[in-house]
Amino acid sequence: MDISQEISLENIKKSIRNPKQAVDTTLLEVGIRLPITYINTKTTIGTNVFSQDWDVLILLDTCRVDALREVASEYDFISDINSMRSVGGSSPEWIAKTFVNKYAQEINETAYISANAFSSKIISDHHHEKVSWKNISLTSWKRTNLAYKLLSQVPTVDVSSLGRFEDLYSYEPVGEEGSLGHKEGGTPPRYVTDRAITVSREFDFDRMILHYLQPHPPYSANAIQTGRELELHEKDWWEYIGRTGDRETIWETYLDELRYVLDDVEVLLENIDADTVAISSDHGEAFGEYWEFGHYVGSINPKVRNVPWAETSAEDSESYSPSTEPPSEEDTNGSTDRQLEALGYKM
Repeated sequence: MDISQEISLENIKKSIRNPKQAVDTTLLEVGIRLPITYINTKTTIGTNVFSQDWDVLILLDTCRVDALREVASEYDFISDINSMRSVGGSSPEWIAKTFVNKYAQEINETAYISANAFSSKIISDHHHEKVSWKNISLTSWKRTNLAYKLLSQVPTVDVSSLGRFEDLYSYEPVGEEGSLGHKEGGTPPRYVTDRAITVSREFDFDRMILHYLQPHPPYSANAIQTGRELELHEKDWWEYIGRTGDRETIWETYLDELRYVLDDVEVLLENIDADTVAISSDHGEAFGEYWEFGHYVGSINPKVRNVPWAETSAEDSESYSPSTEPPSEEDTNGSTDRQLEALGYKM
């Protein structure tokens, strides 16, 4: 894609209609996020979770501190919610900066069960190390490739260094009707819950990281409940808020998606044993605060970079028996890019 295609009449019209979003994708990206990404490769902005004390770490992708606090009263297992600065403004940055050689021993004794396709992209495929300079531009989404190229300087470990790694995005490929989710949505939380319970009962890892996809868009919880297709604000909130300025609808839908995954976390905590369970996120989400929309590599927006940290415990009552089998390699082939595109990324 060349510059003439990217700087189109339609994109110019969008910039005029939504000046904040135009600033987000141009000035904030080039002037702040790319430099911060580079700095984060030379040092560490944020706290690596492996430096903290926990047995099980639950990641709720894009969960904001204020969002978790707003729904906390609905869940007995959530009490005090602190905040912590994440090592990344997006999943690939968080993964690259978390699974580093400094914590190789801890990583070797950790099971990582993830519904986020970037987990495989970064620690298994090493996508960020393969980006060619020819695929980099300072216009449109190709700026993202420059951010990934910068991340290639981070000493991220290989997947073989983990005690166990499971990619769960393959269970309900985008565009297919699944048994638990939505054909336009991402991997449902039950697959993470099922595999986490099974791994916890069958293996003896020192630590376990469970990377749920929710409340990351597309927001499918309400559509699943009512048996309908996704509406614009659910499948592309960035476009919806640009057209309407209606942040309230987006926020309430986002909270429903958070409840969707927390309901499953409740099942999880009643079916594993762990003295210390930390509920957190890889990064948050900005809905226009400080002129930023979404989450990006290099973001230092406090709504994105500050993540919740709530501790609880778990005891296996054996009240639930999971039925999901582990994914095979053939299940995962070819589905990663489709999921990333459905989640709003262009790779």
